[in-house]
Amino acid sequence: MRLPLNWVRDYADIVTTPHEYAEKMTMSGSKVEGYTCEADGIEKVVIGRILKLERHPDSDHLWVCAVDVGQTAPLTIVTGAQNLKEGDLCPVALDGSTLPGGVKIRRGKLRGVESCGMLCSLGELGLTTHDFPCAVEDGIMVLDEEVPVGTDAVKALGMDDVSVEFEITPNRPDCLSIRGLARESAATYGVPFRDHVPAAPGGEGDIRDWLSVEITAPTCSRYVAAMVTNVRVAPSPRWLRERLRLCGVRPINNIVDITNYVMLEYGHPMHAFDHAYVGGRQIHVRMAREGEKIVTLDGVERPLDATMMVIADDKVPMAVAGVMGGEFSGIYDSTKTIVFEGACFDGPSVRVTAKKVGLRTEASGRFEKGLNPENCLPAIQRALELVVQLDAGDVIGGIIDVYPQPRAERRIPLRPGAINRLLGTEVPVEQMIAILKPLGFGIEKKPLTALVEHEESPYVVVVPPERYDVERDCDIAEEICRYVGYNRVPSTIMKGVATARPSELQTFRSRMIEALVGYGLYECETFSFYGKKAFDNINLPADDPLRRGVVISNPLGEDTSIMRTTAVPSLLEVVARNYNARAAEVAVFENATEYLPAGDPEKLPVENEKLILAVYGPGRDYLSLKGIVEQLLETARITGVTVTPNTEGTTYHPGRAAWLMLGDEKLAVIGELHPKVLANYGLKPRVCVADIDLDLLFAHRGPMPEFRPLPKHPAITRDLALVAGEEVPAAEIAARIEQGAGKLLESLSLFDIYRGENIGAGKKSLAYSLVLRTADRTLTDEEADKAVARVLKNLEQLGVVLRS
Repeated sequence: MRLPLNWVRDYADIVTTPHEYAEKMTMSGSKVEGYTCEADGIEKVVIGRILKLERHPDSDHLWVCAVDVGQTAPLTIVTGAQNLKEGDLCPVALDGSTLPGGVKIRRGKLRGVESCGMLCSLGELGLTTHDFPCAVEDGIMVLDEEVPVGTDAVKALGMDDVSVEFEITPNRPDCLSIRGLARESAATYGVPFRDHVPAAPGGEGDIRDWLSVEITAPTCSRYVAAMVTNVRVAPSPRWLRERLRLCGVRPINNIVDITNYVMLEYGHPMHAFDHAYVGGRQIHVRMAREGEKIVTLDGVERPLDATMMVIADDKVPMAVAGVMGGEFSGIYDSTKTIVFEGACFDGPSVRVTAKKVGLRTEASGRFEKGLNPENCLPAIQRALELVVQLDAGDVIGGIIDVYPQPRAERRIPLRPGAINRLLGTEVPVEQMIAILKPLGFGIEKKPLTALVEHEESPYVVVVPPERYDVERDCDIAEEICRYVGYNRVPSTIMKGVATARPSELQTFRSRMIEALVGYGLYECETFSFYGKKAFDNINLPADDPLRRGVVISNPLGEDTSIMRTTAVPSLLEVVARNYNARAAEVAVFENATEYLPAGDPEKLPVENEKLILAVYGPGRDYLSLKGIVEQLLETARITGVTVTPNTEGTTYHPGRAAWLMLGDEKLAVIGELHPKVLANYGLKPRVCVADIDLDLLFAHRGPMPEFRPLPKHPAITRDLALVAGEEVPAAEIAARIEQGAGKLLESLSLFDIYRGENIGAGKKSLAYSLVLRTADRTLTDEEADKAVARVLKNLEQLGVVLRS
């Protein structure tokens, strides 16, 4: 927000320097980014009068001018401009002067005639025809009003004001206005704030004979309309153009400039419609219909949908509410009657609409922060006041004000004790009131009958409607603190002891990571995004849902354009990099997040947390990786996991991969990578990968282990050498053994696998060691033999027998 200091002085008598003003305003909570003056870079430029014009003796296009600049004798200046005549007033850069951009002007000769300076054009002074419409763009600037000869051009052209740049935080939309910052300035300097109350001029006729307004959109809280007829479109007066220019707004014509001026002064965007294009003389504030389109003022056709609010006549939309007007809603030289609009729209709705239609305007930036509906009427009244002041038209009598639900005042009890405890200060209640009143807060005193015995003070703070950010004690404390002075608040040591502790998920995640590190794996961390090529590298089918990733709107490049839906490609990049560095073996893992798109594109993606493991090298095969995963499941205290073959044959080898199932849920997949995947990454050794769902691990985790004393009674060990068909899974055999042995089985381990001629083709021999024990007595051989017999009977159902 840019603030001209001379405009502030309309509201408060502030005598200060720009540097002091910037420092004081920053310390009172309104951060100043910097300040500039248009006069910076312009030196020794004055107003001069052309006394005489003669043709250059040695040129057919140059003129020799005698110019009065208030010195004892006129200056001789040679110019090529053709728009001058005797008696004209224009800016003159004297010998040794400086112009914007560091241009130096020195005395010199032009074709033998000495020139003692330079007559300046608009561009040479950093101005345009928008700032001075009566001047020509390609000639010398000629003033259209009388100014004493020799006057400093900076002052004569209104370029001596200072523009202060503020950084306005989103919670202070009231400071996106001259009035708001002027109130803050008056409070900072301790001077009275003179607010200007606009007097709405009366007019002939009744606006309701010309126009009707209806609000059906739930996101519009108020709509105010006024009308002006016999519009006289012309350039604005210089004082208004100067103020707009200092605020960074280009002057256009008196009507458009009035809307921009009021927006800057009150912080409330306005719009002016040409009444000739309001079909049916009706204005409807409604939601757009599906399929509707509008051509905005910038000439671009934009599609609308039912989530967008529009200002429409009885047929079509005339403006995108709070964003930009339509093509035919502008003000032209032929405009005769206009409708001034001052409305208040829901901030989030305007922000979403502006994003969808691809428009970011001054109006949308203000509306999305939340504006005060109470400002709508004063803004319209101020616009009408300026119309009369500038003689820009004739006001039609009456104002239409549709305000379905007026906002109630917010009242907060003033509790000095609570505020002082929060700040660590001892500010008396009288000083608090003296701080709050200049900021626009009302102070009311409760009647004696309404007081409660334990209340700290009988005062209530009435919050001004534009201060949405003030809701409770801490907000009142902030207002008081910034005017007492942050540097005056004593430093105190924080009291109390922090009791922050990790959540259950964080503790569980750390336990899993520590376990994997203990098993000899190295943790790594990769980016959460990659390119579409990653799906091809892991051999995903073309119709696989994992290919539908969340696309990044502003990616660093094609290889980082999609949020990952599977972290396997990320980890394989690490494996390939280590293999290319000639690492003999690799055992790595990552605690990775995967991002799956939600059904609604407006919603954030679903984030799944995974543990991805990858190994290769001596002793790093499928079985060793499966053992690590099983140990991890044991650490998580998860039981009842079954193993089923994974024969999909895309990322994993169809004959060397398996699912770990917990009921119907897929807990993990383990397997060797498909040869095509290995080739895509340039890997020659067999690489085994495990993809574990950490969210499911956490959801099905068992209780923490409890201490159990060492057994007092001896165990009985039985070794079984079993012959089974190749198609029978070892996990199924182990499950049958556990079922048959029952509670007597303390542990079970597979210690040998044999294939050979002695057991026949298509067969395998598995050797298991069973440890049997009871906790309350010594187990007998007879009980152990019965348990083994039950095991063998169970195994017969799978065609598994003892090896002879």
